[in-house]
Amino acid sequence: MASVTKTRTAATRLLTAVAVLSGLVLSAAQAHAATPEPRIGESSATATVLPVVDMEAAVLAAQIDPRRADSTQTPGAHDSVLAVEQALQARGFLAAQWVDGYFGTSTTSAYAAYQRSLGFSGLDANGLPGVTSLTSLGQGRYTLTHTIGPGAKLQRDGYTVNTRTQNMLTEAERLLGFHLTLDQGSYNPGGDPTSAGTHDGGGVVDINVDGMTSATRNNVALVLRQVGFAAWVRNPTQGNWPWHIHAVAINDTDLATQAQNQVGDYYLGFNGLANHGPDDGTRIAIQTWEQYQRTH
Repeated sequence: MASVTKTRTAATRLLTAVAVLSGLVLSAAQAHAATPEPRIGESSATATVLPVVDMEAAVLAAQIDPRRADSTQTPGAHDSVLAVEQALQARGFLAAQWVDGYFGTSTTSAYAAYQRSLGFSGLDANGLPGVTSLTSLGQGRYTLTHTIGPGAKLQRDGYTVNTRTQNMLTEAERLLGFHLTLDQGSYNPGGDPTSAGTHDGGGVVDINVDGMTSATRNNVALVLRQVGFAAWVRNPTQGNWPWHIHAVAINDTDLATQAQNQVGDYYLGFNGLANHGPDDGTRIAIQTWEQYQRTH
């Protein structure tokens, strides 16, 4: 009887061992199935997820942050700006103390220096991120999303503008129901001394308002704001110019520094003039052209 009991006990132990071993094998298989295979040329030990830079957010911060009286960061831009600053620091262009998610003057200067290192000059090296420089800077450090650009240059009313600006004006005309005629276009360095360099780059136009009533002028400026311009009605008491509407396309990556400053002032509630006066236009929820397109 004792031998039979021993045999049964041994058999029970064997079955238990087999069950445990089977469970271990199954658990290992499940764990393997739940673990993604590394990409070709990359081991699982070195696989990392790169941060994402939203170009729209980074460019917007580069226009607004340098105009602030404090270090308040542009909403929604922190992570993108921080990744750009970390890349600038890694390449030796920005000191660690300025790697904080705030695209202030130190970051702007560092970014301009990086642009120059790529061979850019003039308006192409003014610290406002463009697709080429952002892509180059981010190699191996971040991925880029929501890329934006001015598009090709073209003629409108005898003046030069870029495709993005033209599309914005076309949409404003559709909303207004009539044509807008330019008094001045973009890419016009030195063409009008009273413009203080705002028209030197892209994205900036002056709208002719001859024959418009005060109400119509204000409405045109309002509609331009709706489609993504920083726009103001200008009058002869403000400077040596006739009545007109001055419009700056927010987030145009070809903006001259002076125009960038006007965008920053617009977001902060100012009139974009040297006197830094309060915005005299109708205040609305500010948005860029790309944001407008996503909601219309």
